[in-house]
Amino acid sequence: MTFALFKVKKIWHYRFQVAGNRVQRSTRERAKARAEAVATRAYDEEVVRTNGGKPVPTLRALFAEWLLVRGPVSSPAHVRSVDTCLRLHLYDLGDLPVSEITARHIELARNEHLATREPATANHWLRVMRLVTNWAVAQGMLVRRPWNVAMLSTQKRPRKILPLDVAMQWLDAIDGAGRRSLAVSTAIRFMFGLGLRESEAASARWEWIDWERRTYTPGITKGKEAEPVPMPAWLVDYLQPLRQAEGLITARKDGSQQPPGFARRPIATANARCKTKGITPHRLRGSFATLLSESGVPIQTIQKVMRHKSPSTTMAYLEKNLDIAVQAQGRMAEKMGFTPRRETGEDPPGKPH
Repeated sequence: MTFALFKVKKIWHYRFQVAGNRVQRSTRERAKARAEAVATRAYDEEVVRTNGGKPVPTLRALFAEWLLVRGPVSSPAHVRSVDTCLRLHLYDLGDLPVSEITARHIELARNEHLATREPATANHWLRVMRLVTNWAVAQGMLVRRPWNVAMLSTQKRPRKILPLDVAMQWLDAIDGAGRRSLAVSTAIRFMFGLGLRESEAASARWEWIDWERRTYTPGITKGKEAEPVPMPAWLVDYLQPLRQAEGLITARKDGSQQPPGFARRPIATANARCKTKGITPHRLRGSFATLLSESGVPIQTIQKVMRHKSPSTTMAYLEKNLDIAVQAQGRMAEKMGFTPRRETGEDPPGKPH
């Protein structure tokens, strides 16, 4: 039902909600069948009025419209997420008008999603639903999003960074895994040495390198920024023999740009050889930020080179270095007068545990 009927004395009244607007009126009818006809007509008129005289699209039609209008100007990741949701994960919502979808509908569909997937994946599904529905609001199809469902609380998992003491061995393994493609090895060095996203490493160009200042300015970024990043000496030395005037740095053999996910297989091979579990293209970006922080670089500077709008986003990339905490605890103990235990593990004489 799109509306609810209820009696006040002997007269039927109707109640419904469209795009967040609640409507409740009398049908002035005593017969339920005639009251339902009045309520249906009122509901349809309100839907058309809310949508500027146009029928409200179904959720399936809305997803298709988003891909048609927003697809060419959105990130590949957004397009893949919306397209996958349209094809596989609309469940029983696809044929419902967007204005009729309630929080209950969304929660039931999410429960169905959770039957075979993790809560974090269900949260991503919910983000996609919000993205497309909020776009409908921006386009004037809805006055406001008619549902509000909170994200699920998920268990945080430790995230890995690439340790410096195995970085050289790991990069050697990358070169071995990608021996047929020097471009892939170069792209992965860009991710680790400059903190680039995988897509930014794939689109890297020679003309964006300032060899004199030893900086690289990404020209195609997620946030449309153009912030220079200092290039470490080891990366400059690696690139010098390959140096060209222009063109893609990490192009495929036919000159085209690397496809999404091109670095995953070599990274997985290097992880297996070096026993560095959990390193992914995006964790190389997190390693870059964390290692800068551990070297004493202020958070504002890291935010700048990472091209984040907010420092809170940058903070989410930084992993805790427990070694630093252990060293601080040792200095605190010395100031308090405690004598540290010897390497043999024996307690100093006369000192309790």
